[in-house]
Amino acid sequence: MELRIFDLQTSDGRAAAENLRSLWHGGGITAQSGGVDVPKVVREILSAVQRGGDRSAAELTSKLDRANILPSNIRVSEEELARAHASMDKDFLALIRLSIESVRRYQEHIKVRQIPWLQGEDRQVGIRYTPIQRVGLYVPGGKALYPSSVLMTAVPAIVAGVPEIVMVSPPTGGDISPVALALAKELSITEVYRLGGAVGLAALAYGTETIRPVAKIAGPGNAFVAEAKRQLYGVVGVDSIAGPSEVVIVADDVADARFVAADMLSQAEHGPGSSILVTPSMPLALKVREEVSRQLEQLDRIELTSECIDRLCAVFVATDLAEACRVADTLAAEHLQIITQDDEYCLSNIQNAGAIFLGPWTPVAVGDYMAGPSHVLPTGGTARFAGPLSCNDFCKATSIIQYGRAALHSEGALIAQFAAKEGLDAHAQSVLKRIDNSSLNGPLDR
Repeated sequence: MELRIFDLQTSDGRAAAENLRSLWHGGGITAQSGGVDVPKVVREILSAVQRGGDRSAAELTSKLDRANILPSNIRVSEEELARAHASMDKDFLALIRLSIESVRRYQEHIKVRQIPWLQGEDRQVGIRYTPIQRVGLYVPGGKALYPSSVLMTAVPAIVAGVPEIVMVSPPTGGDISPVALALAKELSITEVYRLGGAVGLAALAYGTETIRPVAKIAGPGNAFVAEAKRQLYGVVGVDSIAGPSEVVIVADDVADARFVAADMLSQAEHGPGSSILVTPSMPLALKVREEVSRQLEQLDRIELTSECIDRLCAVFVATDLAEACRVADTLAAEHLQIITQDDEYCLSNIQNAGAIFLGPWTPVAVGDYMAGPSHVLPTGGTARFAGPLSCNDFCKATSIIQYGRAALHSEGALIAQFAAKEGLDAHAQSVLKRIDNSSLNGPLDR
């Protein structure tokens, strides 16, 4: 295994860059599903849970997660949550609390604020922001459980003021991870269900005899979870349809090759994960390739990471920093790291990225755990139009419009004229009926 290096001044290099962009943006980097027809399987699961409710959800969960789940024990009791919390490692719990506070502080800082009415002549228009009333959080199980992802979805919802937060998680091998249960208790989430994958999302979206449906679902997951979100969108809102992790690093000669190699490996170890270095420096490219090979031998997940380095990682050598920025902007990565002699230039010339990490002392891991912004980010090139999950994604906006009698008399004829041009006579009449009487006095005068 050796990290591939492509020169963007050659046709082969440019073709490789375009192939990578197409792979990312076309959903070609996906978690393994064993050749299964994922959309078909998910469609059948959603239909079964919609029709069969608790019974189907319990049967499917028992089969898929090798657990003994019945309609009577789908919900985790508060006593079970308390026991899991009491048994949690105290040092880790203290670390969790530090992370929670950091995320909470940042989310409160960026939370959308109510603004004053826009006043006019006898009229006012405004907007109201209110939290979504009921939200479901999906927490993966087994080896895919990352406690940080629970915090990065739950804390924004809490800051938004969501009154009802529900958690579902697969009872992989028998029961939900005690860490997931302990986190639920720490975050005061008391409604937790033993349901995983597409089964859990179907129960959240459609509801069952035990579970009332939610209005939005958030949280990471495998290919089946992503497909379930795709098929359920419209029945419920979803945070995103996310794919595997990815990073683009824009760096030049000032960057330490050891740091860059470590950053590339940190994303590749997700398995699948894709790491791309774009640099105007061939010497840096060669040093990073050497460092990747050396550091890889020291990692626990060497086999999985090696496969990703070989298949999904590369270095592109650009003509200059401007070209490096253009390539990064085109890729629209989930994570973008900038380690150059002119970070501000790069920042101002790259518009598309889920999260940007500036300078040599800001590895992606600081955003994963402690910095504050959620690490739930757009993948697969969707950073061209989407952004990080935040408290504002758990709020909804409602326009508010109020006209007085004088304002409607002033604009009524114009409104009716516009409606008539669109062939909507009833629209026009709804205004004209109100202004037929030219008097501005009467019982409805306000």
